[in-house]
Amino acid sequence: MKGKGFEVLQKIGKTFMLPIALLPVAGLLLGVGASFTGDAFIKTYNLQDILNEKTLIFKFLSVLKDCGDIIFANLPLLFAVSVALGMAKAVKEVAALSAVVAYIMMYASLTSVIDNFLDLKKLEQTSGLIGQVLGFEHTMNTGVFGGIVVGLIVAWLHNKFYKIDLPDALSFFSGTRFVPIISALAGVALGFIFAFIWPFVAAGIAALGVLVANLGVVGTFIYGFAYRALIPLGLHHVFYLPFWQTALGGVATIDGQTVEGAQNILFAQLGAGIPISPEYSKFFSGMFPFMIFGYPAAAYAMYRQAKPNKKEKTKGLLFSASLTSIFTGITEPLEFSFLFASPFLYFGVHCVLAALSFAIMNILQVGVGVTFSGGLLDFVLYGILPGQEMTNWIPVIFVGIIYAFVYYFVFTFFIKKYDIKTPGREDDDVETKLHSKQDYLNSKDGKEYTEEEKLSYQIILGLGGNGNLVDVDNCATRLRVNVKDGLQVNQSLLKDAGAAGVVVNGNGVQVIFGPKVANIKTNIDEFIAAGPKVVIGEESGSNSEGVPTVDSKETISAVSTDVEMISEAIYSVSEGRVIPISAVADQVFSQKMMGDGFAVLPTSGDIYSPVRGEIMSIFPTKHAMGIKTPAGLELLLHMGLDTVQLEGKPFELLVEEGQEVTEATQLAKVDLQGILDAGKGLDMIVVITNMNDLTELDLTNLGSHHHSDEIGQLKK
Repeated sequence: MKGKGFEVLQKIGKTFMLPIALLPVAGLLLGVGASFTGDAFIKTYNLQDILNEKTLIFKFLSVLKDCGDIIFANLPLLFAVSVALGMAKAVKEVAALSAVVAYIMMYASLTSVIDNFLDLKKLEQTSGLIGQVLGFEHTMNTGVFGGIVVGLIVAWLHNKFYKIDLPDALSFFSGTRFVPIISALAGVALGFIFAFIWPFVAAGIAALGVLVANLGVVGTFIYGFAYRALIPLGLHHVFYLPFWQTALGGVATIDGQTVEGAQNILFAQLGAGIPISPEYSKFFSGMFPFMIFGYPAAAYAMYRQAKPNKKEKTKGLLFSASLTSIFTGITEPLEFSFLFASPFLYFGVHCVLAALSFAIMNILQVGVGVTFSGGLLDFVLYGILPGQEMTNWIPVIFVGIIYAFVYYFVFTFFIKKYDIKTPGREDDDVETKLHSKQDYLNSKDGKEYTEEEKLSYQIILGLGGNGNLVDVDNCATRLRVNVKDGLQVNQSLLKDAGAAGVVVNGNGVQVIFGPKVANIKTNIDEFIAAGPKVVIGEESGSNSEGVPTVDSKETISAVSTDVEMISEAIYSVSEGRVIPISAVADQVFSQKMMGDGFAVLPTSGDIYSPVRGEIMSIFPTKHAMGIKTPAGLELLLHMGLDTVQLEGKPFELLVEEGQEVTEATQLAKVDLQGILDAGKGLDMIVVITNMNDLTELDLTNLGSHHHSDEIGQLKK
């Protein structure tokens, strides 16, 4: 899948993660409450005196059960809100409110149409079609599909109309106020449409579910293979969700209530004390053997095959990733560690073994479910605690042990036979030279950057800089990013930042960090909000201020402690008043985001070089140029504030790239009045861009000066 289609599906998939993230908590409450209050558990452990309807602990556990159950009962509404929230371009809170309004109106309309126009008894003949939703009796249960459709429609309406201007008489309803109104009307219309088409949709979904069921073990194998094979594309949420939450995964009547979706049925059976049916648990139970047992064994195989000089580092990486897989079922840090080393090892070996695990668990009638992923926590809560009679969990242990041996020996065989470069087996000279780029942010007004801020900087840089970002979001294990140009993504830099892998498809990018990704996303948001600009170091590139940047390989060079200190004079670039850079009326410069320096408030448009050196680069709109001194210090001369928008009109350049200059070399003639007439600032700004190489900037002579007057020293 390429381009827009991939990006849209990726964005829809990531919106699913907000309600899905609730499931572990809801499942924990429901699992603990239902397990300990279930008849099978109480009878098995002879706890009738402690756990009966009159005891305080039983009542407390019942509260937990009911609180967990309400999340599963209202998942469609949560999906409607989440999809609208995630797909909205701006003012997301309005989109979320509008989704609630549209969802309620849809069901009010749908229920009323059934009462007034349709034959309820005939509709009830279709299993699972008629039920209760949000207090509406005898309505059509559109499930999660209905919630997703509402969310997508509201998001489209929101993005189209949240800035709408209405005539003066209706101006009160303009902008964001219009969105809930149009969404409510859309909900009414959708209710009408669903009333007549949903019976056919429901019948089609049910038929597809029957087809999958009739395929038996083969169908389970296909499901398991597709589920794991879609992980690299990030589309697995889009694939498995219909099985988990809609009639595609089955329909059952439990305690007089019609329940659809394998996960909902499983937890309804658990809550009712009914043994879990393997027909529904087949979408889940196959995860446990390879997530708890197989992956750690594969990790051990990769560790054993690592080069001796890399074993220690490899051990730490794989050990932590194995623990994550065992306890949480989050496997992507491990999966991507060998996916990018060998796609065959992933698709040809691992996906087949994973699919076999699903098929074997189905054959053995295992009834263990999950809330999120098949780790030890879910296995204990929804396998062991409810009891063997409820879940038939014991076969998981025996199959898991076998799987541990299979994964270890199979991975060892293929790694050795084909010399696969799994972690620890890379060539010794394979190392990124961009690692020290993090040090770029070592100072900001004397403030030391935290490790989180340095990491955020490196990730943003790897994604092509601020200017390349469209939006940044995350799911459980990966950053999901839309960028303007996928070619600007630096995968080596992202992997050096700790990513287990990077997927670039068109302008959709996924960066895999494992379960710590939520904090990484938050840190990136805070870093961007704080204002620092991150730019790609290309000779002809520019940041959002139109500032040309220098080659990143030179910019990031580490500070040498063995070189004798060198001093170079720095000069005023024009006649006028020299001020510290912190006094410039632009926070990008005043907060030293680009680096330290100074500025001149000019009284003359004749602009001279601030140092002796060479013109490295000139920006196409003539407002800025880069200069390099003999000692290797790099300076940026930025003429005026926000003058990139003037497209070079006020500037007449008198030098060219590669030209040697001194403090007596006039670089440009600037039309100061033209800049003022355009509403821009006159500040002639000089910034040292490779601050890591600068030991000291000593500005000893601020105030009024002629051009070429010495105002201080650069010390390297």
